[in-house]
Amino acid sequence: MTVPTPPTTRGALEKREARLAWGLLLPTISIVSLVIILPLLAIFWISFKPVGLSDLRPITPIVRERLRGSEGDYQIEYRVRNSSQDKEIVGMGFSDTLPEGLTLLEVPEGCELSGRTFACEFGDVEGGFNERLRIPVEIDGDADAIEELAEESEPEGRGSGDNVLTNAEFTAENFVRIFDSKEFLSVLWATVFYTVVGTIGALAVGLFAALLLNKSFRGKGVLRGLYLFPYVAPVIAVAFTWVTLFDPFSGSLNALLIQMGVTDSPINFFGQRPLALIMVTVFEIWRYFPLSFLFILARMQSIDTDMYEAADMDGASPFQKFWYLSLPMLMGILSVLFLLRFIWTFNKFDDIFLLTGGNAGTRTLTVNVYEQAFAVSNIGAGAAVAVVIFACLILFSIFFFKYVSREEGL
Repeated sequence: MTVPTPPTTRGALEKREARLAWGLLLPTISIVSLVIILPLLAIFWISFKPVGLSDLRPITPIVRERLRGSEGDYQIEYRVRNSSQDKEIVGMGFSDTLPEGLTLLEVPEGCELSGRTFACEFGDVEGGFNERLRIPVEIDGDADAIEELAEESEPEGRGSGDNVLTNAEFTAENFVRIFDSKEFLSVLWATVFYTVVGTIGALAVGLFAALLLNKSFRGKGVLRGLYLFPYVAPVIAVAFTWVTLFDPFSGSLNALLIQMGVTDSPINFFGQRPLALIMVTVFEIWRYFPLSFLFILARMQSIDTDMYEAADMDGASPFQKFWYLSLPMLMGILSVLFLLRFIWTFNKFDDIFLLTGGNAGTRTLTVNVYEQAFAVSNIGAGAAVAVVIFACLILFSIFFFKYVSREEGL
């Protein structure tokens, strides 16, 4: 007969400690939420908006004032325009305070003069509205001083326009434009190839380097430091070096290949398909394998050597020791590195942009975000591509944690 276990009750001290812990964590949680969640929500919001680069500026009336003419024939000119070319402004107008010594000789229709205050109303104006008011004036006193006073007193514009960022207008046109594009499949293929091959290649080269340096020999510390050079070197410096080295006209590698008779003409490594995509992937592997190398080497040095000694006594070959002893012990760190490297490589922008600018079949989704948002000036389409990137990474993370991490006990 089993005795039932009495339910556990939390004491007052434990409850106070829990409240204190949540209280201490609240500022951190709030800051992280603001830093991560708000920009993410903004991207989702903009992705359903027909937003161009010019729409980031608020729609406002712009009024410029200028005193023109010569002695006896002066005019004050007001240039009034709508800052938007396609959005209207409701209740547009302006008011200006005239300096002492300046008198209007006439008041245009739709304007009025009350004391020293001059005001005009234009009503609702369409996008691209541009009006010039030239009003003859009389100057009594120093013309230069009055002109300076007139231009210092900035007219105050009135009116409001519909802000596409905050209104209730939503559209799926951005996503339709992306998925209907003939280049989308090629962009997606370049992203998948660059990410998968780059991630696996960086892990494989890092694992190979860790196996080489997991031995005691003279100069091991210096060699480990040299292995870190690609990762710690400034990306703009190493990217420029690669572009110069593989240049088809002045690159030393092309000159060497021609002199050796390997090729008859220079090879445009970063300018032709599919070689350009292969080259940027090789650059990704070369630049980021040191990170995998460091983690894998640290894990290998923590493995108990008694297993290897027992395997040597049983006559195991080096490959058998690696496959049956080392690799199972490294699967945990390899899984974590694969997850991190996959996410970082999928989001990588600067390496590709510095090497090829996204040309010759190397345009990935992140490069496409830049081109849509800034080269084409379509902020909404750029945000839509960013949402696609986010969805792809969420799907990959779900798959990884549901299947891969469970197998590795993570």
